[in-house]
Order: sequence, then structure tokens, then C-alpha cells
Amino acid sequence: MSAGAGRAAAVARAFRLGDGARFTGRLERGEQGQVEQLVTAQGAFAVKTSFGESDLDGEDAEFQAAARAAGVPAPAVLRAAGGAWHAEIGGLPVRVYEWVDVLPPSVEIDPAEAGRTVAAIHRTPFAGSRGEHYWYTDPVGEQAWDRLVEELAAARAPFAGGVAGLRDDLVAMEGLLERSRHLRTCHRDLWVDNLRRTAAGDLSVIDWENCGLADPGQEVAGVVFELGIGDPARGGEVYRAYRAAGGPGTVRRRADFSMTIAQLGHILEAACRIWLDPQTKPDERRRQVGRVAEHVDQPLTVAVIDRLLDAVRSVD
Repeated sequence: MSAGAGRAAAVARAFRLGDGARFTGRLERGEQGQVEQLVTAQGAFAVKTSFGESDLDGEDAEFQAAARAAGVPAPAVLRAAGGAWHAEIGGLPVRVYEWVDVLPPSVEIDPAEAGRTVAAIHRTPFAGSRGEHYWYTDPVGEQAWDRLVEELAAARAPFAGGVAGLRDDLVAMEGLLERSRHLRTCHRDLWVDNLRRTAAGDLSVIDWENCGLADPGQEVAGVVFELGIGDPARGGEVYRAYRAAGGPGTVRRRADFSMTIAQLGHILEAACRIWLDPQTKPDERRRQVGRVAEHVDQPLTVAVIDRLLDAVRSVD
């Protein structure tokens, strides 16, 4: 039996998925793990293997299950044979979900549908215990940005000039950061990578592992940004539908984009650090060039926030 076949059989046993288990070769890899399609006599499943994860308390699965029960379009989460939400396979944590055929990420998803979906997540009755996390609240910091700009220039990174050109905007944006005013369990990773159109035509919310306490207004502001950066009116549609559907968060001030500012800063810094790491493989270094380009080509700036605030101002 090959290693892949052996792992497929181990997953099927751990989650009681039936006989004839095999991986189909469909695979999608992200920053924190990979998802593979597994088929058995019982059907098709999504097998997610996480890399270097420490949060295995099951809260993400509990929240996803609660949100799904409340009407949020999300894949069902399967329990392992012993009742846990994950199993250790080959020394790594594995989760299993129903298979949903999602399409590639796109900012062209329906903004009103996205707004209603985020509202449903924020209205889900769920009292989580995962606290706030620096990734969503804290700045990278002026000195850290200056060091990074110097290191990128010294290493002759292809994007060194672009990051240096953003330095003042990055510092200015972090000056807007404020702590959350209203906390509840949120998804905390609602980029279009995880708000996906399916082959059936609806939306599906995936990758709940980063969930935890956050300000719902700051979270919906991130969706307003991502769907509205190219056309602020689309951001306004997100927020209008969100509020009409009972979404509890509000977007009225520059500081309401704090979560997005913090996230984007840390994502950019991480991509640069991975590129700078001499242990990074060439194909991974090339991938980071693309990640940095997303920030350089369409940065979040004070001017962008003001345009988005103009688009949502008439809602409340």
C-alpha cells in the first residue's frame, strides 16, 4: 500500500467514512494547511491537514456547526470516532468536512449576499472563549517597518521599492488602530479566499480555524474593503445588506477598519519575512512575491477608507 493510500485509509478509519478510501488528487494549499478531496463508499469529503497549529480546542468546529445550524452556508463538520473534532494522522491534526465544490476566490461575488452571510455569522448564538489575538489588533510598528524596508533593500527583493513606498502609509494606518468596543466570536478570516462561490451558485464560508473574539463591526469593515476597494459602491452594498439582515456591527469611523489594518500589516510583514528567510524554497519565494504585490498594487490607505466610509454613510 502506498503512503497516500495508507493515509487515506487512516483518515477513513479515524472518522468512520467507510471503505474504499482514496485521495482524488484535488488539493488546495493555504498558509496554514491543505485541503484534499477524499472519496469513499459513503461519498466525497474535504480532509484538512493543518501545519504547526496549536489551537485544537474544537471551538472553531463548534462555532462552524452552530453557524451552520443558524443558516450560515458552511460545510458540515464531521467528528472523529472518539467524538473529537480532529484526529492526529501522521503526526499532524486532521479535520474532515462534507465536500463542497467551491470555485476559485473572486472579489466579484455578490456583495449583498456577502453582507447577509456575514450578518448571519454575527447573529449566531455562540459564547466562545478564544480571546483576542495580536494579529487582529496590534500594529507591526514604525521601527519594525523601517527595519524591514532596510532588509528588503539590502537583499535586493524585487518588491523592495514598493514596500518602501508604502512605509509612510503603513505607519499612518497603524496610527488609526483602536481596541475593539464590542466583542463576540467572529470568523476573523473573511477574505474572499474563505467566502467562496460554489458550483451550485451560492456562497460557502470555509476555514473557521482562526475564529475568536473580535468586534463584528471591524470584521464586516474588512469585507466592505475587499469587495469595495475597486468600486466603493459595492462596499456600500455589503454594508447595506448586512445591516438590513440584522448585522450588529457598525462601520462609521476610520478606526472601524482597525482589524483590517492590523491583519494586512501582519500579512505583508509575514510575506516579506518568508521571502527573506534563506531557508525558503524558490517556488515559495516566488509565491510570496505575488502576495506582496497584492498589498503594493491595491493598498489600504486613509484615502481608501474615506471613500468606503462615504459609500456606507447613508446606511445608518
